This record gives sequence, C-alpha cells and structure tokens, in this order.
Amino acid sequence: MGTTSLLSTKELQEKRQKYVARGVSNGNLSIAHKASGATVIDIEGKEWIDFAGAIGTLNVGHCHPKVIAAVKDQVERFLHPGFNVIMYDTYINLAEKLCQITPGDYEKQAIFFNSGAEAVENAVKMSRRYTGRQAVVSFIRGYHGRTNLTMGMTSKVKPYKFGFGPFAPEIYQAPFPYMYHKPEGMTDEEYIDMKIEEFKDFFVATVAPETVACVVMEPVQGEGGFIIPPKKFVQAVHAFCKEHGIVFVADEIQTGFGRTGKLFAIDHFEVVPDLMTVSKSLAAGLPLSGVVGRKEILTVADPGELGGTYAGNPVACAAALAVIDIMEEERLPEKAEMIGQKIEAKLKELAEKHEYVGEIRRLGAMVAVELVEDRKSKKPNKTKTAEIVKYANNNGLLLLSAGIKSNVIRFLAPLVITDEELEKGLAILENAFQ
Repeated sequence: MGTTSLLSTKELQEKRQKYVARGVSNGNLSIAHKASGATVIDIEGKEWIDFAGAIGTLNVGHCHPKVIAAVKDQVERFLHPGFNVIMYDTYINLAEKLCQITPGDYEKQAIFFNSGAEAVENAVKMSRRYTGRQAVVSFIRGYHGRTNLTMGMTSKVKPYKFGFGPFAPEIYQAPFPYMYHKPEGMTDEEYIDMKIEEFKDFFVATVAPETVACVVMEPVQGEGGFIIPPKKFVQAVHAFCKEHGIVFVADEIQTGFGRTGKLFAIDHFEVVPDLMTVSKSLAAGLPLSGVVGRKEILTVADPGELGGTYAGNPVACAAALAVIDIMEEERLPEKAEMIGQKIEAKLKELAEKHEYVGEIRRLGAMVAVELVEDRKSKKPNKTKTAEIVKYANNNGLLLLSAGIKSNVIRFLAPLVITDEELEKGLAILENAFQ
C-alpha cells in the first residue's frame, strides 16, 4: 500500500471517532499528507503554515534533509538492538555531545528515554537516590507530563489530572512569579522580592528543605502560558537549592534547542543546573528524551536500575545528532531571536486594534499573547482565545493555546521558517484577530 491515503478526510475522521480513544485531543481535524520546513499539506492538498511545531518539537522544521539522511542511514544499518542488550555508537556519541553543549563545566553524564515525562520522572529518581531524600518541589502553573508522578508535579487540573488520582505522595508546588498579574501599586522589584520571600516561607510552612530531593523548574513555563520569571527569582531558587543540598533540575523540554534565542533557556538566567531534562526538539519529531548533568548524580544508580526497552533508540539518536549539527551550522538560536521579533511586532500591531490583547511575552521565538476581557481587569478571555485558535485551524494556520485559564495563544513555529511562510501565517493570524 502506498503512502497516499485512499480514504477521504471525512472517512478518516469517522474512523478516528470510531477507533481512536476520545482522550487524545486534536486541535486540527485535517489529515496530514506531506510536510516540509514550516508547511504541512493535507490529503486534500490544502496547505497549512505551522505555528505549533508539534508542540515545540520541530525547531529544525518538518523533514529537514540532514535529519532524513541520518535516519535513512541508521535505518539501513539496524532499527533497535536495545542499548541494554548490545551497545551502539549513536547513543554514546549523543551522550558525549549533550555533555559538551549543556551548561556547566563540571564532569557530566547523560542517559536517554522516550518522552519528556519519562525524563522528568528519571531526574526525580536520580535526585532521590543521590540525596537519600523523598520530597519533590515543582511550581504553580508548571507542566511536567502525564505519568502518575509527573501529573502530581503538574498544575492544571483539567484536562491533565482530573479523575486520575491518587497521585504520588511527597510532591509540593511552590509559588512562581507572574509579572503581568502582580498587585496594583507594587513595583517590579517589590513583587520579585515578595515572591522570593514566599518561596523561602514555603519551605517553612509546607515542606522542610532537608527532606527535599530536588526542585524542578521550567526556565520559562510552557503549558502554563509562557510565563518568563525574573532572573533574580531563578537565581534565588538556585542559591536556595545550593545552600540546602537540593538538586536543581532545569526542565528544558519545551524551552531547549534554540527556542529562546540561546541553545538552552537557563543560560538567559546565568544559572547552571545540576540536572537538565531534554526532549521535544531534540530529535526532530522522533520519540527521544534525556537527562544530562552532574556525573556524581548520574552514577549513583546501579546498572539495570534506570532505562527502558526503547530508551535511546538508535534511529532517534541519529536524528538528534543531526539536529545538533543543524543548530550550529544554521545558527538557529540567533534565527529564533529574529523570528520572535517579527511575531512580537505583529502582535503589537494587533494590540493597537484590539482591546482584548493583554500582555505580549517573549524570549527568543518562544512568544505568547495573553487575551483578556479588558486591560484594566485583566480577566482571562478564554472565549476569544478559543475563537482565534479555531479560526486559524480552519483557515490554514496550525495554532495552539496555553495557560492555566486557557487564555494564552502561544507560538512555536519551526526555527527554519522562511520569511514567506512567516508572513503567510501572520496574515492568517491577523484575520483571526479580526
């Protein structure tokens, strides 16, 4: 059977209804046929500009020729002998590469898994083993995955947690600054200091620091609405961890690989994490995740205590090695900054025309706009957000929302997007806002 579907979109949609679990959401009900760069073509031949990037997975775009070549080469050699059965070069070479490119000049090691949630879960396992402590601290509005442990670390109840408990014990959510919603009349500086104090008080009122194995922080909260914390807050959290022997884990699953204008977002905050979790854009759409960081933490577990049947699949590792080369050769972190500036400029134009545009937030090409009822009350405008996203997805633009209150539109366009693709996408976006 060829790759072209013999069924129509309608027939496939009906089949999906009949055979695929309802629990999987679909932002767009068309059926992809081909994709390249930042453009997807469906089976009807309709073109879609991709501002979603498979939820931030495609920083090097769809089907980058170098990724395709690396994958083909690997597929012709072998698909998966299982790293814990017999070793292979792509796993080892990728581990070396990640140890070289991640922040920190200490001795590092890396280990691979399949999904972002698995990476977070294993970072917690290693931290607990290393410290001999049990408690885990994440942050309000954070998102870390859908496994039982990571659901407990995640903030948004619906759709991620509702009815799926009980959750793993000894998980606590600390306060996190949200500059746009700081109390009226308070300066930025006062608000940041207040949040730092709240964070420290949290370890008096909620959990004792000497029982905490790790603090897991997204340098920019992704699912939470692209909330960018002040540098001073991140540095205070890091210093607190250091002082109390707590492992500081940077969750770079959505923020990594050039998205924020640097290879890793934590570099913006001048903080060196003990462990870092990576996934999403690591392997250009193939399932792969990793934990990389201090050797003394990664060496604590004995052989067989970490891993999984498909962990570190050679095809995905080959794709990841190609991704890292592309990042360097095509200077994608620098390009991210330029893309981000263009999206921000368009959003500022739209803000002048539409009172419901609240705050525009950006770090590199990680851009979001928060929609409100009006700028004074800043009440979340979930209805308008849903309307815009729906219009975009009906009219040739793949677009996602985010935020605890579902009132944020987020932009995760591939960093290889051409000026023409970007202009096309922004034109559809403008119509959606109209």
